[in-house]
Amino acid sequence: MGTDIYGYIEARHPSADEDWYDWDAWAVSMPLYPLYDGRDYESFGCLFGVRNRLGWTPVAAGRGLPADVSKPVRTDYEESVRIDAAIHGCTWATWAELRDLDMTVRPAARGVLDVQPRHSSSISRYRVDDQWPEDVVEEYGTPPLGASPVEAPMGRWEVSGAMLEYRPVTRLDALGPGTGWDHVFGVMQALALRFGPKGVRLIVWFD
Repeated sequence: MGTDIYGYIEARHPSADEDWYDWDAWAVSMPLYPLYDGRDYESFGCLFGVRNRLGWTPVAAGRGLPADVSKPVRTDYEESVRIDAAIHGCTWATWAELRDLDMTVRPAARGVLDVQPRHSSSISRYRVDDQWPEDVVEEYGTPPLGASPVEAPMGRWEVSGAMLEYRPVTRLDALGPGTGWDHVFGVMQALALRFGPKGVRLIVWFD
């Protein structure tokens, strides 16, 4: 069963610490959907430690709801938990954290092997460590790059019309242009011009 992400971008009012300010410090700027409507497990693992099959050190895993979360977000989250026992992984990250990410960071996996079967537009991705995935070897044979991925160079090859590519993966691959997260980060960056990098945050949960 697949895992979906839900959430909101919040901003903190610049006057929230003033004595006269009598409202929620944080307010909803916009929901995550439809700004991000993907289901990319590499990004979920990279950012939040959810579906972390490649072994990322996540940026912000398991923090729960912020204590000062806005009322609409708390209500939505608590209602979601009430009606759906599968809700999990609630956490958050500020723009200050996301802005300063080192996009060259790689997960624990040695690399990934992408397989695109003949006459298909879909791509299956396999984690690669010290051995080639058994399913791939069984169907397509040992990769021509070498008997073991330990010493094998990255590369791309074809077998009976199927395209296979062994390559490294970084945070940029999971979160960069074309992933959908570039739109989320763009909105957070724009909001930070008004509210400051620590005054903009993303709150998410999964089912």
